[in-house]
Amino acid sequence: MKSDTADQHWNDQWAGIEENSKWLSPEADVMRWAAEFAPGSSVLDLGAGVGRHALALAAKGHQVTALDAAPEGLSAIDATGAEVATVLGRMDQLPFEDRSFDHLLSWNVIYHGDETILLNTINEIRRVLKPGGTFLGTMLSKRRLPFEQAKYPGREIGRNAWVFDAPGTDKIHPHYFCNAAELLALFSGFETLWLEDREHDTPGSYHWHLKMERLS
Repeated sequence: MKSDTADQHWNDQWAGIEENSKWLSPEADVMRWAAEFAPGSSVLDLGAGVGRHALALAAKGHQVTALDAAPEGLSAIDATGAEVATVLGRMDQLPFEDRSFDHLLSWNVIYHGDETILLNTINEIRRVLKPGGTFLGTMLSKRRLPFEQAKYPGREIGRNAWVFDAPGTDKIHPHYFCNAAELLALFSGFETLWLEDREHDTPGSYHWHLKMERLS
């Protein structure tokens, strides 16, 4: 049974996205990370959505590939006419050669699934990154879990992977929550450069923000 099904929800969201949506504005963390890049770096935006980061990175002169499992998001990127290569694909089966990218971004994406999907995805991230390349991403913190449980009935479908009775949200699809020790164990083959457990806009919306370097 597949557990990485949240793209079904997000495909509908991208099809009806509004002009003032927060999903159109790049994150400050991402732009600070990109300021460190060499000119013309190759970058994969894994789970690119409607391209808020892919488009911003391409505008800085980088060679950007945007991958997503939701075709409506990729169509929105293509409609801009920007020099971004769009690829329809799944995060745990990246259709790229080994060591293809200098840097890889996956913002609010790879925790959508069970532990098997997550581990396979991290293995793929490591595989397609060049040695010394960096990964910037987010994960769900276990500090968030009690807040979700207080809002919706939920059940654990596998270690650290939860689904919730929350119609109209992506919480009906599996989400993976972890603490710091579990996160570091997942990212075998990487050096941790930055790790912070941060509350987002709503109370209890804790996410890990992480920057990793792929070891040789």
